[in-house]
Amino acid sequence: MWAASCLASCCAACACDACRTVVSGISRRSARIAYCGLFALSLIVSWILREVAAPLMEKIPWINHFHQTPDREWFETDAVLRVSLGNFLFFTILAIFMIGVKNQKDPRDSIHHGGWMMKIICWCVLVILMFFVPNGIISFYEATSKFGSGLFLLVQVVLLLDFVHGWNDKWVGYDEQFWYMALLVVSLVCYVATFSFSGLLFYLFTPSGHDCGLNTFFITMVLIFVFVFAVITLHPSVSGSLLPASVISLYCMYLCYSGLASEPRDYECNGLHKHSKAVSTSSLGLGLLTTVLSVVYSAVRAGSSTTLLSPPSSPRAGSGKPLLPLDKADEHHEEEEKSKSRAVTYSYSFFHLIFSLASMYSAMLLTGWSTSVGESGKLVDVGWASVWVRIITSWATAALFIWSLVAPILFPDREF
Repeated sequence: MWAASCLASCCAACACDACRTVVSGISRRSARIAYCGLFALSLIVSWILREVAAPLMEKIPWINHFHQTPDREWFETDAVLRVSLGNFLFFTILAIFMIGVKNQKDPRDSIHHGGWMMKIICWCVLVILMFFVPNGIISFYEATSKFGSGLFLLVQVVLLLDFVHGWNDKWVGYDEQFWYMALLVVSLVCYVATFSFSGLLFYLFTPSGHDCGLNTFFITMVLIFVFVFAVITLHPSVSGSLLPASVISLYCMYLCYSGLASEPRDYECNGLHKHSKAVSTSSLGLGLLTTVLSVVYSAVRAGSSTTLLSPPSSPRAGSGKPLLPLDKADEHHEEEEKSKSRAVTYSYSFFHLIFSLASMYSAMLLTGWSTSVGESGKLVDVGWASVWVRIITSWATAALFIWSLVAPILFPDREF
């Protein structure tokens, strides 16, 4: 017994030392990736609790206070939402705390980049505390998350526009025939995928013998947007590239699919109800992958320029280098002087806000969008709310892209 106790103490001490070593190794440049790692950890915890926490939560009196114990799925959804709420509060508090940070002399700058052991402890405490809050608060958070998820989808659109325009500018900048052909090939592939996708949607969500006018309207609207994108892009006044238009077209069609797939399972026009389990698994995997990539890209992209989501070619504070090399002592002294007066290269508050919205969106993905944790302890089908969130996001995506094309023409004196 004494030997086992000593062994456990040694293992705990080694684990603490290992954690302390990892935390101390997080530098200013790797802090953004560390936040991504913490977000990924929240996804893993949510996934694990969704699978194993139901039997334990059934025994918690302030959660299972119903006359009749709810289904296992209710507790799985509740566990995911509680972890998500803790994650949301953690990043929201940081977002509020970081409002107004302009330069690296601000004491909050060191909090943003350091203090990782304390931040991890606070994150754990917040997540644990969420399992002590009433079910009513979780129900309110679940309802709010649907709209927060819509905002995150819009953030994804802004990031996608930024990425696609940067991708197009880079290939055009090579000014070689090969890269122009590559742009044309990728654009054609995206357009073929878009129209093939639309045919599949008509087949799955407008079955013959049923009145599916709403689904037909949704799909047709996206096809109209695809046509409008191409016309505006090829207009002589715009002289744009087909690559951004084709990629945004494919993304709008994907959002339309995700919206239609969220329709209630008993809806006669939802052709996926016979394959609901297989489709939900694939949709969950694709959605989580998209979320993680969006968060990682935002974390990396946020530090690439002084202007939020501006082109990579924009000037950066402190990016200039001396023409002649300095010795190490002088170089170290100059770096210290620069760090004292250098402005921050991105908005810390907006950076954390992205993680807050991503927490809501990942919770909706893990719970399937179609369940609601209520005071009654029953699962309520609210699929149409999810449908409209995604369809409206698709329309907002189209509007943002069209605005990005016509705004420089309407307001030539402003920088976009």
